[in-house]
Amino acid sequence: MFDIVKNRKIFYIVSLIVILAGVVALFVRGGFTSSIDFAGGVECTVETGKAVDQTASANISDIVAESTGIDKKAISVTKIGDAGTQASIKLSATLTSEQILALKDALVSELGVSKEAITDFESVSASVGKETQSSAILAVVIAVVLMLIYITIRFEFLSGCAAVCALVHDVLVMLSAYAILGLPINTSFIAAMLTIIGYSINATIVQFDRVRENTKLTRKGNFAAIVNKSVWQTMFRSLNTTFTTLVVILVLYIMGVQSIREFALPIMLGLIAGTWSSVFLSGNFWVFFKKLSGAKNVMPNEQ
Repeated sequence: MFDIVKNRKIFYIVSLIVILAGVVALFVRGGFTSSIDFAGGVECTVETGKAVDQTASANISDIVAESTGIDKKAISVTKIGDAGTQASIKLSATLTSEQILALKDALVSELGVSKEAITDFESVSASVGKETQSSAILAVVIAVVLMLIYITIRFEFLSGCAAVCALVHDVLVMLSAYAILGLPINTSFIAAMLTIIGYSINATIVQFDRVRENTKLTRKGNFAAIVNKSVWQTMFRSLNTTFTTLVVILVLYIMGVQSIREFALPIMLGLIAGTWSSVFLSGNFWVFFKKLSGAKNVMPNEQ
């Protein structure tokens, strides 16, 4: 049986490569791409009556840029709706009332649509965006702290630290994936992140429960061996749960509308990261903290 604890460096390196790739991508891109939820801006939907292909999207982007004076880099046009004739326009910049009026008039005249075809017009100020961002970060921090308290009460403080490290890993991997893919950070991402934190901690608790049971049953043997045995005993349960969940989320991503996809994608990324950390990292983190605390009989080479 492959010794997961003994070969822990392999799993550490894989995770480190992914996170470092995200850091490099973040440096190259000059930071995360934020949606209007966080950065502030304007969003609206236009029923064009025609297929919104790549050419149509570029044409709408030109119309928006010319009418508002906003750089094209701050404009995003995507196809939405089952018919594929609706265009979602997002501007990661605040507009004055004059610019908003000019934008609506330009869309009506250039696309040949009525004013009623422009719907879901929403404007978010930069200050509101920053407030949303602060609230999202606070929500993640509170969730992680509560998880630490819960795991400490149920098991011990060192296992709580191990679980939190695994959760931080999941968050960093999700952020790295978004940095590499250049996807915008939005409220759907935060909702998915909080969902994954709960999902990942559940898989970790199952593993830690087995570690506690095996510790009571095993009078001889070191802690690392008990953890390795417990990981293998719970591995297939974790993998099967992740696989069945991924199938459902993948179907939602393929068949769902844009708003559903924005939520499904980070869920899928988080499921993979959470399963990896709960199976291959959380137990190893617990062994590491045990050894760091000076506990006896942690690793095989200890007397």
